[in-house]
Amino acid sequence: MSIAVVVYGRAGDLADRLERLRGPVTIVRHCDELTEVIALAESGLADAALLLGPAIDLDAAFADELAFHGVPAVAITDDHDDAERLAGLGLGVEPTTASEQSISDLLELLATGTPRPARGARHASSSKPVPAEHPLLDPGRILAVWGPTGSTGKTIVAVNLAAEAAIVGQRVLLVDADTYGSSVAVHLGLLDESAGIAQLCRLSDQGMLDDAGFERSCAVVAVGGATLRVATGLPRPHRWPELRSGALTRVLDFVRRRVDLVVVDVASVLERDEDLTYDTSAPQRNGAGLAVLESASEIIAVGSADSVGVPRLVKGLEELREILPEADPRVVLNRVRRSSVGPSPERALRETWERFGPDGAIAGMLPADPEAADRALLQGSVLAEVAPDSEFRARIAGLISVPIRRRTGLFSR
Repeated sequence: MSIAVVVYGRAGDLADRLERLRGPVTIVRHCDELTEVIALAESGLADAALLLGPAIDLDAAFADELAFHGVPAVAITDDHDDAERLAGLGLGVEPTTASEQSISDLLELLATGTPRPARGARHASSSKPVPAEHPLLDPGRILAVWGPTGSTGKTIVAVNLAAEAAIVGQRVLLVDADTYGSSVAVHLGLLDESAGIAQLCRLSDQGMLDDAGFERSCAVVAVGGATLRVATGLPRPHRWPELRSGALTRVLDFVRRRVDLVVVDVASVLERDEDLTYDTSAPQRNGAGLAVLESASEIIAVGSADSVGVPRLVKGLEELREILPEADPRVVLNRVRRSSVGPSPERALRETWERFGPDGAIAGMLPADPEAADRALLQGSVLAEVAPDSEFRARIAGLISVPIRRRTGLFSR
């Protein structure tokens, strides 16, 4: 078996020494640019890559591109921090003191799909001590709040779900991953142009996401006597390429280990139309939303309770299940009112759903309360502060089993 290896950077005599082993590794090209490495990986001429260039040039976007084409890579560095960062990006790592046989063996293991050694094992010979693994919290839940095209009210649901969980003592992170129209910052009265979620993805791409970066990127917001962290969204939709799906997936995996609950407001559009255009891992407009839904522990699908919103929700759920067959979203109908549904709106909606909706019952119905919703938006606050006794708040809290005192006189509008 011959393993075609491309080399990035100045190899010195290492390439000759690898060739003299007369083993499976064959050096097929020397590259001065990372774009050459990607081109060879895309063309199918490379089985693996040996990276000898500056470690600072190696980021998550490059690692993801190689992984997309099924080309593993080994980086050579003596810097402990670089080694940890590159290993975190999924690259094999060897020190400059490693023998050519050791490098050849690792390239062969990775190219043939054999599981690589545990992170840090190949840097044990470094004179710099390897610190103990950072103690992680038990993995938290990721709750994705999604809705079909149209104004369904998914953001106010997401914001208040996060707030209610924080109020009962959970460590909560609220993430705005809507690449079409982020609005979490507005709902919470944050004048933030920095886009916390973009900062987190940038740190992830650089392999530098740590606790300090997490805390810098996420605002701390007071809600109902408690606090929650917020990763604000993109202030302008044209910045959507900053939320690469690979980076966002890594961010979600990182943050879920540091909080009890991650609530993510995600864009409505789900199409994978970009796959018809690109044969590479180029950024995809809807990649962020799909990455969130694929990573989610649970999906709440929010639709409007009217003659336009319900059919849109049905079609949207069909599309969601085509893309993610294992998805089992909890359906929530928002703005339930007599004026749009008729007498006994809950019963009418359930009967309609049983006849025309997909499998599964409606998990929740939220009453129309435009006064409370408008007051919360105007004040940049949450329902727990502006309408603490409202049924609207109680129903949202009930979606995560938080008991709230309720009032009577439902659906009076």
